[in-house]
Amino acid sequence: MFKKKVLIVDDDPDILDLLDIILEAEGFNVNKANDGEEALKQIQKQPPDLLIIDFKMPKLTGDKVCQKLREDILLRHMPIIMLTGKSEVKDKVHGIDAGADDYIVKPFEEKELIARIKMVLRRTEQDLDANPLTRLPGNVSIINELEKRLNSGQQLAAFYVDLDKFKIYNDHYGFEHGDAIIRETARLLIASVREKGNPDDFIGHIGGDDFVIISTPDKVKDICEKITSEFGNLSPDFYDKADRTKGFIHGKDRQGNIIKAPLMTISLGIVTNKRRKISHVAEIGEIGAELKEYAKEKTGNVCIIDRREE
Repeated sequence: MFKKKVLIVDDDPDILDLLDIILEAEGFNVNKANDGEEALKQIQKQPPDLLIIDFKMPKLTGDKVCQKLREDILLRHMPIIMLTGKSEVKDKVHGIDAGADDYIVKPFEEKELIARIKMVLRRTEQDLDANPLTRLPGNVSIINELEKRLNSGQQLAAFYVDLDKFKIYNDHYGFEHGDAIIRETARLLIASVREKGNPDDFIGHIGGDDFVIISTPDKVKDICEKITSEFGNLSPDFYDKADRTKGFIHGKDRQGNIIKAPLMTISLGIVTNKRRKISHVAEIGEIGAELKEYAKEKTGNVCIIDRREE
């Protein structure tokens, strides 16, 4: 059975030990940190399913950690429970304002703590349709966003994004390196759309190395150029020096043949309703998959835009 990961953060070792015992007994996978800076390092490396953090700590206080997490688009949805020895209303309000989802005063009652943890996790799972690796919206949100824009009658551009030779890289370097690339790609897409897109553009993560961006036709060229250029600069850094110098790694193709796989590139297939009417979300997905496959046949970082008319 899959165990939820909980990170507990407190500068009091007795509190850490007590929480560890309680949570382990409830079936949680527990990690510990003694201050806010250490907590952030652990979260960046391996985000937990829940953060339980003390309000007052050395180096970086709990409310500051909350603020930093809420500013990071890949981590802002992480549920947070704030612990404190203070019971004044102003401190509770301050913790909630900083981004905590719930607030418990020490000393706490074990049954109440577990009930609140389960409540926060349940509410998060219900409210958030997100990819567990990038925390970007998942398939349900992607479909809902496409349907909303189609029903509104507005022009849209749906980018279907995929990494080329990712599986070979993942097999060669291991899934931890592969996961790091997925997260960096998500950050790159977010930054590119923020700079070149519209304020209400949407970014979703289908799964694996497949992403979706929803924007408007007038932003396609700028977004495409930004993403392909930035990924071209970023890709070599994913490889060690020897492989970077060679320009390839050895791997197996889909037929099991050993091949020389070049450094990863990115492919984008863009569907728009500028030249023809699109009535269903399924139609967008079919066209996007076709364009993306065509883009993957090309060499380098490629954007293919659907320019066909009715």
